[in-house]
Amino acid sequence: MTLYDLVAPGPDLGGEPRYRIAEIRAADPLGADALLAALPAMNADADVPALTVALRTLVPDPDRVAALAVTDALAAMRDLGILLGSLKRHGTEPVAAVPEVLPVLEELGRRTDMVPRDTVHHYTTWNPRGARQRMYTGHTMEGNLQDAVRMVFPSLVTALGTCAELARMEPYEPGFSLSLERTAQHVRSMVDSIDFTVANVSPVFFAKEMRSYFEEIDIAGVDYLGPAAAQVPLWLVDLTLWQSDRSDPAYDAFLDESMRYSLPSWRDHYAAHRGGTSAVSKLSAAISWEDAERLPPQLAASAVSLVRVLRILKTFRARHMTIARKAYSEEVRHYEVGSGGAPIELLRAVLDLTRDNETLVRQSAERPRTPVA
Repeated sequence: MTLYDLVAPGPDLGGEPRYRIAEIRAADPLGADALLAALPAMNADADVPALTVALRTLVPDPDRVAALAVTDALAAMRDLGILLGSLKRHGTEPVAAVPEVLPVLEELGRRTDMVPRDTVHHYTTWNPRGARQRMYTGHTMEGNLQDAVRMVFPSLVTALGTCAELARMEPYEPGFSLSLERTAQHVRSMVDSIDFTVANVSPVFFAKEMRSYFEEIDIAGVDYLGPAAAQVPLWLVDLTLWQSDRSDPAYDAFLDESMRYSLPSWRDHYAAHRGGTSAVSKLSAAISWEDAERLPPQLAASAVSLVRVLRILKTFRARHMTIARKAYSEEVRHYEVGSGGAPIELLRAVLDLTRDNETLVRQSAERPRTPVA
């Protein structure tokens, strides 16, 4: 039992099936347990014929797929997906090798309201633990990589609610600062995750062993990325804090592309809040209307809380940059961009934007003022 398993899934989401983690993990609708236990050995041998037979063996009848519950459909995509990535790792387009998988992938995408291949959620959150854990290599570091993503999912789910609350409030309201403090608590899990990754996953291992399993594959003429960690990003928090109106065209374009790999409720959140007024803009506007020597206590508290969460975001991004530079250094890299499709330059740009917004709010909050009585 880990911290991940003990954390509540967050706000009331009306029985959202994608948050029924234990049920999805336990499911084995394709009877794939025994076959996938042998997957690391097939990959170690680069045994494309065996991988092709394995995928063909697991492909269910399309009529059967149409009858699956959503939780079973998510588990089925998880188990087909790890074979898709394995085949592509060894130079074979999986749908070309096993054409009968195409209608199944398309139907699973429709049944789950997600892209027609596996995502980071399938590979980590919905992946069984212990003896049934689906892995490309079976290496301890791969398991640690999966755990690093599992650690943040409960907090990001909960942040969906606190960020939605924050977007409805103004800096003068007591709840504004409180929502920011709660958001800061959620974001700390990202720092914990990146620290865990630094301690337990070698950048060289990721670059040389893991990165190639996350390549894009062609499905009916459309390229779909593999289960990249960038699919569980901080855009959820960025959007409300600053990204909605203080962003950069390159980051906006990346988010628009990445959004299709998100959970349906997360995509709805993005659609509802993109183009809104960010917390940074709300606070800046409120401070600009105040007397230069007088700042109401609640407004000051909101500024302090906003600085705190932006500083945590900045810390995460700086540490992420350090890992990315090592994994994509000229000595070890096999790819120019990350598994989520972002170049190192974009990571730097988003770090700079986060730092700029934190500096703007901090300077306003730290300006000497006489508190209102």
